[in-house]
Amino acid sequence: MEICYLIAFPDTETHPAPMKESIKGLKDAPYFQPVDIEVVSLGDETVVIEGCAISVVRHQYDEWVQMVEARFALANPFDSSTLQARAKIEDALKSKYIPVEHRQSELYEEYIILLADDVKQAPDKWIDKNGLNISRFIRSQRDALDKADVEEIIASRTRYSDRELTLVDWEGAVIIAPNADFDSDIVLLKIGNYQLLRYRMLNRSIERLLDKISESFFENKRRPRATRGLIRQITEHKLEVMIDFERTEQALLLIGDWYTANLYEAIQSELYLTDWKDSVRAKLENVESIVQTVRDNLSISWENLMDQIQLILWMVMLLGYLYLYFLDAGWIVLPKN
Repeated sequence: MEICYLIAFPDTETHPAPMKESIKGLKDAPYFQPVDIEVVSLGDETVVIEGCAISVVRHQYDEWVQMVEARFALANPFDSSTLQARAKIEDALKSKYIPVEHRQSELYEEYIILLADDVKQAPDKWIDKNGLNISRFIRSQRDALDKADVEEIIASRTRYSDRELTLVDWEGAVIIAPNADFDSDIVLLKIGNYQLLRYRMLNRSIERLLDKISESFFENKRRPRATRGLIRQITEHKLEVMIDFERTEQALLLIGDWYTANLYEAIQSELYLTDWKDSVRAKLENVESIVQTVRDNLSISWENLMDQIQLILWMVMLLGYLYLYFLDAGWIVLPKN
């Protein structure tokens, strides 16, 4: 058995490449490919960690996210000592590839996949027999899990044939495929983790926008009043977030064959992508309401200012009129030179 460890983290650095790629490698060659996700290869290498040779392949997705795929073999992946060794390898890979700021903010995704190509039993029977070990492997736990937890973890299964099965959980997966035909399912798991991270990045961006609105208009009373320039900056930021959200949402209109569609549906469900999408959409609607309220208040303040200026001008004109009236009536005598 082989282990595939995925890491995804924000990466907006421009990486020149001879030609941008597209997502490919799905089973049955679907009649339309998954999408507007542009992929740039960042190279591959072999690193040695804890005495284990690890094959690492890196790609950048849509100039937003770097996806790291690390594959390595460990004897008896269900053994407690193996879980400890795997944890050390994963920590070393995160330290090597994820920038410090993203590790500190925890704005990254990691996903573990067990690749099995030599299962003697029928896949479902093998999963049921090893349910506890598989659950501990996926959740990286050495402690015992109760029956309900195990049943939940091993419940979501998609079958391509009577010898091929993919089990998906929100922290990891198991792919059973003769002849090591794992790549197409890994592609979809990468897409799912990419989308999850994009929604998290959008959510973080909206929270920062809300913080800026709160700081500018509500918290510090000594700050200058809202200006049209500040409103314009906030509106532009909001539009950028909305465009990014729509692009992320529309990125998977996609999948052409029945197996790929079913598997991605399971991935969406287990990673709660629909919930994340709805949450981001709701926050965008809240931002729109808040910005509109601030804009209306600014408009009212501007109208009040214009009214005050107009009143002052009327007062100046009235004083001037009275001055001329008193001058004409002889009540005011100008000094002679």
